[in-house]
Amino acid sequence: MNATNKPAAGWLQALPRDRMLGEFSLWSADLCNMERDIARIEPHVDICHIDVADGHFAPALLFFPDLVARIRGLTRKPLHVHLMVQDSILLSQIQQFAEAGADLISIHVENAAVAEEALALIAELGVEAGMVVRLETPLETVKPWLSKLAFVTLLGTAIGVKGVGLAEEACPRLQAVRAMLKEAGLEGSVRLASDGGNRHDTVPRLRAAGAETVVLGSLAFGDPDLAARMAWLHTLPGPGEAA
Repeated sequence: MNATNKPAAGWLQALPRDRMLGEFSLWSADLCNMERDIARIEPHVDICHIDVADGHFAPALLFFPDLVARIRGLTRKPLHVHLMVQDSILLSQIQQFAEAGADLISIHVENAAVAEEALALIAELGVEAGMVVRLETPLETVKPWLSKLAFVTLLGTAIGVKGVGLAEEACPRLQAVRAMLKEAGLEGSVRLASDGGNRHDTVPRLRAAGAETVVLGSLAFGDPDLAARMAWLHTLPGPGEAA
């Protein structure tokens, strides 16, 4: 595994729990000026989110291991690799992205046929594990895996598409998974994230529904005042908190 420029051991436990986290999607960075954009976000971002898509599981072709290894050399922030790939290549992709320097690798619950082996491999490689649930997938499918996860991410839009509005069912789905985690006694150990449709008017609703982190694209990279943007994000009230 590429251990250069990694975050300190225990980075996951060190992430604040008294505020919303900022997870920035590098898909929304200026891809011709990645080094510049990573330097700009470094003081503000909690987690760098890296989408990987094979053009089959999701309708896009996105980030590859050599690029992630280069990104690893530019930041000590945790790298969250979100794998949107078919079962047949999932294990090899986990191996490659772990070697490239990923700190957290999320597979899809829709990879159920190989999920047991995939999560075991992630653990063997010393990387934190997450699982993502597509908007159309029943939430009950993630329940058997919760005890093996550090992150659960719910998509709030169709997979692999940027610039789409948040689906109406996104917030109720967050509330339902939050209830699942509470019932399983995992509320304090599994982070709940929302990915897709995150805008100035939707993020407060997602936070109130239970999201502990949101994947920000243009809302972060398109904001000229990231310090102010993150101050706003950090003060959003969570479930049951006064506005």
